[in-house]
Amino acid sequence: MGLIQIPEGRLVFPYMTAKENLETGSMCRRSRGERKENLEKVMEMFPILRERRQQLASTLSGGEQQMLAIARGLMARPRLLMLDEPSLGLSPLLVKEIFQILRKINDQGTTILLVEQNVRQSLEIAHYGYVLENGRIVLSAGAQEIIKNDHVRKAYLGLLK
Repeated sequence: MGLIQIPEGRLVFPYMTAKENLETGSMCRRSRGERKENLEKVMEMFPILRERRQQLASTLSGGEQQMLAIARGLMARPRLLMLDEPSLGLSPLLVKEIFQILRKINDQGTTILLVEQNVRQSLEIAHYGYVLENGRIVLSAGAQEIIKNDHVRKAYLGLLK
């Protein structure tokens, strides 16, 4: 149906190569016939994966594994890409790179549902956002409106007016 989830913690297949991991992402009917083209697209988007394609996934760095997990999801040509905490455990430099890639994926036409504690960077790339507190939605609005909300600025961004 075009829905792909990238779970928290990456969950790559550790004893498969990066290329084999990517190929598993194109097993669905929707993308199977375009495996070669999709593989080329994700390797262009994530050049490090081209270099590491024959390397076991377990030997990749955390950031490389996160890129592999996202690229594997893109191999299915999703309409909606759902990501849970893609920046978890990554260096600030890699977080910035992941968010730039997410923006590019969205700009290319894929809808993204992002669950992320990195509020500032999430809202910078989002069109719309929801703020959850104790499992309830307490605010939903355009991303820029949320950034300007005094409660959000104080509670989540560490900013006072």
